[in-house]
Amino acid sequence: MGLLAAYAVPHPPLIVPAVGAGQEARIADTIAAYEEVARRVAEHAPDVVVIASPHAPLYRDGFFIADAPTEEGSLAAFGHPDERIAIHTDLAFAQAVADRLKRRSIPTAGAPSRHEEIDHATYVPLHFLSRHIDLSSVAVVRIGLSALSDSDHEFLGLSITRAAEDLGRRAVLIASGDLSHKLTEDGPYGFDAAGPAFDRAVTDLFAHGQLRALSRLDAELCASAAECGLRSFEIMAGALEGLPFTPELLSYEGPFGVGYAVAAFEVECGPASTEEEVEAEVRGAHARGACSPVDPIVALARASVEFMVSTGKMLPLPPDLPDELTGRRAGAFVSLHEHGGLRGCIGTIAPVRESLGEEVIANAVAAATDDPRFTPVTPDELNHLSYSVDVLGDPEPVDSLEQLDPRRYGVIVTHGFKRGLLLPDLEGVETVMDQVAIAKMKAGISPNEKAQLERFEVTRHTQGGQARLA
Repeated sequence: MGLLAAYAVPHPPLIVPAVGAGQEARIADTIAAYEEVARRVAEHAPDVVVIASPHAPLYRDGFFIADAPTEEGSLAAFGHPDERIAIHTDLAFAQAVADRLKRRSIPTAGAPSRHEEIDHATYVPLHFLSRHIDLSSVAVVRIGLSALSDSDHEFLGLSITRAAEDLGRRAVLIASGDLSHKLTEDGPYGFDAAGPAFDRAVTDLFAHGQLRALSRLDAELCASAAECGLRSFEIMAGALEGLPFTPELLSYEGPFGVGYAVAAFEVECGPASTEEEVEAEVRGAHARGACSPVDPIVALARASVEFMVSTGKMLPLPPDLPDELTGRRAGAFVSLHEHGGLRGCIGTIAPVRESLGEEVIANAVAAATDDPRFTPVTPDELNHLSYSVDVLGDPEPVDSLEQLDPRRYGVIVTHGFKRGLLLPDLEGVETVMDQVAIAKMKAGISPNEKAQLERFEVTRHTQGGQARLA
């Protein structure tokens, strides 16, 4: 259980036929995309739908989280009081999100009396959902934005995902927000060149799933564009952080001078947040949908890193693992790469734990958090990491350099208490002399000092270790 999907949607009241009175025909693509989102939400059969709205109560130093058991709303402000919707709130879920924010000293509050009704930016997505879902059968939790930082909004999103996992809820997040309001001279705020530029930037990030980059958009560009949805989208980015998802820009239109984008982010087989999900992934199951088969050793390395980065805890050895992980002991090196460059590599020459599985867990976590050459891996990097695990065979003594081959064998150099290792088949290591020299350097052995040599073979495991996002 956890976050199943997230969707970015606009909220023009005129998209509701009673208000649009025919004008909605000019945004037919937006309507079709909205209907597609509603169908997908219905297919997910969520327990709770969370809607982030820029028109919900907004607090300077905290977040609004709905705290009423039931809520109602209408389009009375747009001349149609008979267009009404009623929902019920998952109070336990709302409290779980608030409790997580409290740990970061971020306050939360319910709605003041003058804002008790559902706002129109929440109403519009509910209008489409109600055409495909019986709203009495699913809880809806409204949340608002604030004047707090981008990272605080992302943390709110992460808290939503973690609350869903902790409570075993099937959750969907809807980020309600329009793009620029300055696309045309006859629009609500006139024209500014920043308007189309902002919309191009955001829709491109949506299409490529680069949601963390939303918080790095130029502040002056955002202000000049007169946008209203960015903070909602940042909450969505935080909710999806660390989860693999498929991005899809379903539509974009702006005929009324306001940018309307609809985008879908379907969670695939993301980092396991429970030990049961970890076990399923490590055993090579097609967990949570359309995942390619993965080597169980690689899956265990990835799950170990993601579990540590997400929870701060060491992953316990899952039960019922394949015999190759539980029935043997071996040294192992876990390597992490990001965007083609090394991001961490830690290993053991000889086994120091009871099983290869425990060796992989410990070394994967160390590669992500304790490699002195790098800062610890952060949650926003998880989708961009690729993994490989080298399982070492037994070392054997070497009498001469002719017995080495940098493509086939790794090398161990020893001088007194100094010992260094270099894995085989490394980019840039072309000769035996290169291999020995680098191994000596790593061990702190000077080039002119004699060293005892050993060689070893490795089995390199990479299947399924590729980064989820480029």
